[in-house]
Amino acid sequence: MTEPLTGGCQCGAVRFRISNRENGGEIGRASICHCRMCQKAFAGPFGALVTVSAADLVWTRGAPAHFQSSDQVRRGFCAACGTPLTFDYSPDGVDLAVFAFDDPSKVQPVVQLAVEGRPAWMEHLADMPVRPPLGPSGPVASRQHPDHDT
Repeated sequence: MTEPLTGGCQCGAVRFRISNRENGGEIGRASICHCRMCQKAFAGPFGALVTVSAADLVWTRGAPAHFQSSDQVRRGFCAACGTPLTFDYSPDGVDLAVFAFDDPSKVQPVVQLAVEGRPAWMEHLADMPVRPPLGPSGPVASRQHPDHDT
């Protein structure tokens, strides 16, 4: 039996589950896209997305709001906190944001797209110094929804 995959937005207003995972259903190919639209939608150097069947995607709390980012794609996000959630491109398939999953390490990208848009500094990420995250007055107390259904 395959473990179910769940996820949601930062504030918890929108949650999802891949419904057929209990019966051995699989997710599709996960990718990292460096196109400018993904960079803007995710406010980062890339969007990490994984394809799922629209029939297997269940919104267990709330539902995403949408923005038609091109003539072929609409992007879903939480209207309350802004978390990017979907890349909708057909009636049969939808891509979910990898880092919206409760355990994103279970959804490993296998290909990069639009690498011509990749910032040159990404080549040196592993060489950058590492420090713990701190706010202006010390450690940060998260108000984020926990990475599980509540």
